[in-house]
Amino acid sequence: MAELTSIAVSAGFMGALGLILAVILVLANKRLFVYEDPRIDEVEELLPRANCGACGSPGCRPFAEGLVAGSCEPSHCTVNPRETNALIADFLGVELSHRVKQVARLACAGGRHVAYIRASYEGLDHCRAAALVSGGGKGCAWGCLGMGDCAVVCEFDAIKMDRYGLPVVDEALCTACNGCVEVCPKDLFSLQPVTHQLFVACRNLEKGDHAEAECEVICTACERCAVDSPEGLITITDNLAVIDYSKNGLASKVAIERCPTGAIVWFGKQGGYQVGRDARKIIRKNVLPVNRSA
Repeated sequence: MAELTSIAVSAGFMGALGLILAVILVLANKRLFVYEDPRIDEVEELLPRANCGACGSPGCRPFAEGLVAGSCEPSHCTVNPRETNALIADFLGVELSHRVKQVARLACAGGRHVAYIRASYEGLDHCRAAALVSGGGKGCAWGCLGMGDCAVVCEFDAIKMDRYGLPVVDEALCTACNGCVEVCPKDLFSLQPVTHQLFVACRNLEKGDHAEAECEVICTACERCAVDSPEGLITITDNLAVIDYSKNGLASKVAIERCPTGAIVWFGKQGGYQVGRDARKIIRKNVLPVNRSA
């Protein structure tokens, strides 16, 4: 009889405890409940789920939350086709604003057929690893090392390495996700609006003959582009041509025409770039040998 009483008391205690805990959970749920707009899930379904960060948000879910809250615009997603962004705008009842496409551009044209390698690097086949060993062995300390970290990190297959170890960006596939910008140890990539057709494809800060001894397409700070352009559009800063894009309306091909190395270029609206009429013609097809004499 005592055992039955003990079991009944224990069962009653556990039942009462369970009831108390259930009441606490119900009250806590009501007090701590945070409302989430159901539209967030629907908008997220229309996003690419790439979580690339090109929109400025850390991922597609935070971006969807920003869209519903009105702090972001559908056009900020550069991965989605315009038609899908239009669906999002229509669903949320907002205007689909126009946003100029941005693409990654490389400030180096020094492939292995025009730029000298002064030391052979052996180690991890990564630009970042090579850059830690005396800069990677390239004669130009600012030049692309050509090991393709940028191509590997690009989730959209927008970067291919050419036969001379130079990254080539397919502007049609580029989503301006910023991956190549972050991974390049030489800081050679930047995101540029496609309307910035005038571009300096070089980061070299040395001047004159010594610079040209390392790379045939290097900026030598000759100042011809600055002289030929409208005043203030191009200046020479630290031996490198710098474009003032706030004066982009003044830009024209005249700035590239007398550049002797072709370091300043003009991007066409269909992709690809042109060099000026006075740029030396590069006819060499073979890779330059490693030259340790300099």
